[in-house]
Amino acid sequence: MPTRSAHFAGLVAAQPQNELFRFSLAQALLNEGRGAEAEPHLRICCERRADWMMPRILLGKLLLQLDRPAEARSLLAAALTLALAQEHEDPAAELQALLDGLPPSA
Repeated sequence: MPTRSAHFAGLVAAQPQNELFRFSLAQALLNEGRGAEAEPHLRICCERRADWMMPRILLGKLLLQLDRPAEARSLLAAALTLALAQEHEDPAAELQALLDGLPPSA
């Protein structure tokens, strides 16, 4: 049985402009522990939709796992701005906590 990432990879191959397929592929890759492969798909989602909070959250968290806090900070801050504007209280609180936990130099 094919993995979820294989399923979504096929959909992305057929429709590379579809951000929802890319986001689903990125989520599947993250769930399979393949964050490095998820990164470009999350970046594309962020680039194509300025109002989409979730790819920024996932990419920011991934960059923290990859020990790239300086890169993560800007994405998490952007996601926080979106969370507040869109009135998503729980993600806003989580994002604020993540940002507060970053070292000052990040």
